[in-house]
Amino acid sequence: MAWKTSYGGFKELRPLFHLLLPLCLHWVAEEMTVSVLVDVTTTALCPAHSTCSQPIYITGIQQTIVGLFKMVVLPILGQLADENGRKPVLLLTVSTTIFPFALLAWNQSKGFVYAYYVLRTISYILSQGSIFCIAVAYVADVVSENNRAAAFSWITGLFSASHVLGNVLARFLPEKYIFSVSIALMIFCPVYMQIFLVETTNKLAPQMDQDLSCLTKRVAIIHRRCVSMKDAATIVMSSSTLRSISLVSFFYEMGMSGISTVLLYYLKAAFGFDKNQFSEILMMVGIGSIVSQMLVLPLINPLVGEKVILCISLCASIAYAVLYGLAWASWVPYLSASFGVIYVLVKPSTFAIISKASSLSDQGKVQGFIAGVQSISSLLSPVAMSPLTSWFLSSSAPFDCKGFSIICASICMVISLCYACKLKPESCSRDDAEAPLLTDI
Repeated sequence: MAWKTSYGGFKELRPLFHLLLPLCLHWVAEEMTVSVLVDVTTTALCPAHSTCSQPIYITGIQQTIVGLFKMVVLPILGQLADENGRKPVLLLTVSTTIFPFALLAWNQSKGFVYAYYVLRTISYILSQGSIFCIAVAYVADVVSENNRAAAFSWITGLFSASHVLGNVLARFLPEKYIFSVSIALMIFCPVYMQIFLVETTNKLAPQMDQDLSCLTKRVAIIHRRCVSMKDAATIVMSSSTLRSISLVSFFYEMGMSGISTVLLYYLKAAFGFDKNQFSEILMMVGIGSIVSQMLVLPLINPLVGEKVILCISLCASIAYAVLYGLAWASWVPYLSASFGVIYVLVKPSTFAIISKASSLSDQGKVQGFIAGVQSISSLLSPVAMSPLTSWFLSSSAPFDCKGFSIICASICMVISLCYACKLKPESCSRDDAEAPLLTDI
C-alpha cells in the first residue's frame, strides 16, 4: 500500500513536468552560486582577511529588509496567483534572480558587490518563498488531495536533487565560469515556462473598473488587496489547524533563517572552510534529502501521518542547530549536516497540512499568508543573529563559544516543536468535488 502511495506521488508529477523542469534548473542555478558568494563577498569587502564581519552585517540587514517587505508582498503574490493565474506570477518571480548575478558575472569589485546586494534584496522580496508557495498552489490545482503529501515530497526531493547538482557544479567548475553558467540557466527557465507551462486556473482579473480613472483604479486595486488579505487572515484564524501550523512555521523559520544567515561565515571564521568544504557539506545533505523526501516520506506518510513526520523533523532540526553551535572540531559540521536529511521533511509535511486544511480556491491565499508569517520571523532573526555571531567570532567574546548564536536559534525550534505536538490536522472538504485541472502532460 505504501509503495502504491509512493508510485502514486510519482505518477501525479506527470502533469507537472513543464513546471518542475524549469524550477529544477532555476534551483540548480541559484545553488551553484551559494558556496562561491562567501569567498566573493569576503574578498571584495575585506581583502586579505579570512574573517570579515561586514558581509555578516550586510546579509543580516538584507534579510531584515526582505522580511519586512515580504510580510506584504507574499500574501499579495498569493492573491494574484489565485485571481490572475499561477503562470504570470511564476514568470515574474523566477525572472527577478537574473539581474543580481549578472552583475557579479560582469565584475566582482567592491562597488559591484554592493550593487549585487541591492538587486538581490529586491529579488529576494519578490522570489524568496513565493516561488515555492505558488508552485505548491499549482500542484494543488493538479493533484488530488490524497496524493498531495507524496507529490510535495517528490517536489522537495527534486529541490534537494537540484541543490546537489548545483553544488557538484560549484565544486568542479572554475570559479570564473560559475556565474555565467548560472545566468544562462536562469534565463532559460522563464523562456521555457512562457512557451510550455499550462495555466491551471480559469480566473481572470476583475474587469469591472476598466472605465474608471487611473487614480480610482489604483484605489480600487489597493482596496481589493486589503479585502483579500483580510479574507486570508480570516481563513487562517478560523481554522485551528492553520493557526497552529502558522505558529510552527513562524518559530521554525525564525531559528532556521537565523542560522542560514550566518552559518557559512561562521564555518569560514571558525574552521577556515572554503567553497570546496561548503559544497561537500551541502552535497552530503542534498543526497540524503533526495532519498528521505522522494522515497521515505511517501512510504511512511500513510502509516504515521504528516504530524508525526513534522515532529520528528523538528527534533532533527534542534539536533542540527545544537551540534553546529557546539562544534569542537572540523568534522562536527559534517555530522551536524547529516541531520538535514531528516529536518528537510519539515517543508513537505507543512505544505501537506496547509493544503489539506484549505479549499482549492484559497490555496494561493493561505500559502501566501503563512509564507508572510514566516517572513516576519526572517525579519526578526537577523536583528539578533548578525551582531551576536560577529561578537562571538571576535576576540572580545565573553566566553569561547563561536557558535553561541546558533545554539540560541535552536530555542526557536524547540518552541516550534511544542506547537507541532499540539497540532490537530484537519481536512477541508469544501472543494472535494473539484477535479484536478490537468490529467497528463
